[in-house]
Amino acid sequence: MKQYEVFELVLNGQPPEGSEALAEVNAVFSLDGQEKEVKGFYDGNGVYKVRFLPEKCGVYSWKVSGAVVDEGTEECVPGDGHGLVRAEKTHFVYEDGSRYIPFGTTIYALVHQEDALVRETMESLKKAPFNKVRHCVFPKSYEFNQNEPPCFAFEKDGDGKWDVNRPNYKFWERLEKAILELADMGIETDLILFHPYDRWGFATMTAEENEIYLRYAIRRLAAFPSVWWSMANEYDICFAKTVEDWARFEEIIKEEDPYGHLLSNHYCMKPYDNSRENITHLSMQNILFYKAPQWIREYKKPLIYDECCYEGDIHLSWGNISAEEMVHRFWCAYCDGAFATHGETFLSDDDVLWWAKGGKLKGKSPEGIAFLREVMESLPGALEPWDEPVWTLYEPDLQDGDAPADLMENP
Repeated sequence: MKQYEVFELVLNGQPPEGSEALAEVNAVFSLDGQEKEVKGFYDGNGVYKVRFLPEKCGVYSWKVSGAVVDEGTEECVPGDGHGLVRAEKTHFVYEDGSRYIPFGTTIYALVHQEDALVRETMESLKKAPFNKVRHCVFPKSYEFNQNEPPCFAFEKDGDGKWDVNRPNYKFWERLEKAILELADMGIETDLILFHPYDRWGFATMTAEENEIYLRYAIRRLAAFPSVWWSMANEYDICFAKTVEDWARFEEIIKEEDPYGHLLSNHYCMKPYDNSRENITHLSMQNILFYKAPQWIREYKKPLIYDECCYEGDIHLSWGNISAEEMVHRFWCAYCDGAFATHGETFLSDDDVLWWAKGGKLKGKSPEGIAFLREVMESLPGALEPWDEPVWTLYEPDLQDGDAPADLMENP
């Protein structure tokens, strides 16, 4: 076991009699009188797994109960990882205290492509300046997103309906492989849990189905230190969900995630209530960079412009800005103490656009973003919004015979 790295227990038992997604597996890890309770999950073929993220070194004792029973001890030694990224005031730091400055990109349907394209994407990312990728659990149906995925998150029942109680273990292994490969490159996964762009039925699941899916996903993935939870891409046009549903999702994530990963909710037109306690940072979709200081002061949380349009040449206005403008928008965000996320939408005969599927980066903005990253990481500390001094006009007390005077004073 290594500090800040996933420790996994693999236990064999009888398959669950009911829901495979909600199999009862409980574990307690103890160190120096402190306990951490985590939930395991069923992984098919009679295999149960418990994943634990050790945040301190020492000899842990652990005990598993429920569908499988076992106990033991394991020593945790220092590793090479930095731990989770945390929000610290209006910036980000790794759990070990080292700086983290997000330079993101978007590849919505990254894991829903054939293996060769996923491989090409990963090779491109090795040469790119990005240390965060936004991508989805569910496939996306939208312009330039018309391919069928290799596999889906669940199996279907006899009526051809998705059965959230029967996870498709091949899919979850595929997703985890991508998360781990990104992490090995120093790239955080900003994982989008819901979105409205759907033709398969995932966007219209019932409240009960959503809850079962969420609990299984969090139990599988919470021990991965590089994961962030993004409740949605454009939550406000997920019309099958209510404001109460999103509040409930927050609570489910809080219940199932014993480590407290970063949590946001991205919008289309109406920003989420970012003052909510569970929300760790603002995920914005606009180009109102001049408002960053105001929002940072108001919410006292980090702010990421996760969509500020994309470098490209498609017919849609949000996907045809120049490389120079993309880089300019990054500078506008970072100089105000905020952060930004890149995207690229160049037309291609094979319909492979980076923002949708990955592949190769064709634009020039990554070069400018790389330079900005060098500048930001060379600074001795984080940038804060500039508070313009407030000047007041006043007239001093006048005595008889004194001439009035207008004086400017910086209080």
